[in-house]
Amino acid sequence: MEFIKLIAIGIILGISNVIPGVSGGTMAVVFGIYDRIINIITVDIKKIFSQWKLVLPLIIGLLIGIFGFSNLIAQLIKHYPIPTNWFFMGLIAGSIPLIWKKVRNSKPSDKFKNSLKEALPKHEFEDDLENLKQDFYENSAAPILSTSISFFVALIAMIIMLFFNPVQSSSPQTIFSFALAMKLLIAGLLSAIAMIIPGISGSFLMLTIGMYTTVVTAVADLNILLLIVLAFGIILGLLIGAKFVRFAMSKVPSQTYGAIMGLIIGSILIIFPGIASGLEFGASVIVFIGGFIVSYFSCRNETAK
Repeated sequence: MEFIKLIAIGIILGISNVIPGVSGGTMAVVFGIYDRIINIITVDIKKIFSQWKLVLPLIIGLLIGIFGFSNLIAQLIKHYPIPTNWFFMGLIAGSIPLIWKKVRNSKPSDKFKNSLKEALPKHEFEDDLENLKQDFYENSAAPILSTSISFFVALIAMIIMLFFNPVQSSSPQTIFSFALAMKLLIAGLLSAIAMIIPGISGSFLMLTIGMYTTVVTAVADLNILLLIVLAFGIILGLLIGAKFVRFAMSKVPSQTYGAIMGLIIGSILIIFPGIASGLEFGASVIVFIGGFIVSYFSCRNETAK
């Protein structure tokens, strides 16, 4: 059952990663597997294989989502953009309780705590010193000011993106060349880093650098040579992005999750399609509630911990 569930999550991640404005990182947060994915993106092959029960179904789902369902979702967005985006908004909104729990419960890693212990001044009485350490940990576990700043900085960044118009590529480039290979490598690297960060759409970033239609055409035509170059850039970007996120989560977890909360809420603003009328309004409300329920109950076990 868990294997099937992870395949379904992988399908949604695959679909979201090819739709501009929808963040794959956000969807990973929505279904409570963001931390697990970040921890297995590494050059340590043994660690990756040890987590095959997570990796294999996700990869299967990603491939199905990218190559099997993306066309369907693209058609839904083309013909029914408002209800489709309201469904994604519901998915995102349903994950907010999980993120809020992580903001409140986040604490520095043991390694970081040990470094804090060494930094504390010596005290005449050992008991008082232990109390001082405990107070220091509790006060530093979720510093309200810095976490709030992280939240608002991330939210403001997403709001600014509302006024940013991506550069559309007039026609796809399909003939392999060194210049195109470098463009694809950079596009893959940057979009993969964007995919790691919840709220930021890798596909949207590809639009901004004018490579989206080229990549979509390469996927549709199974242009293997171009896809290999793109895949190499994506792998490199995932490794860099995941390492950065792991570092931030180990050192300043509360502030990191505060920023993720800002990005998550901001992403709702990014994909907000407006309010429909008539039957479409009713459909939008229904799919929003459906998306919220799916997301919330998928995260229920996570939030109960």
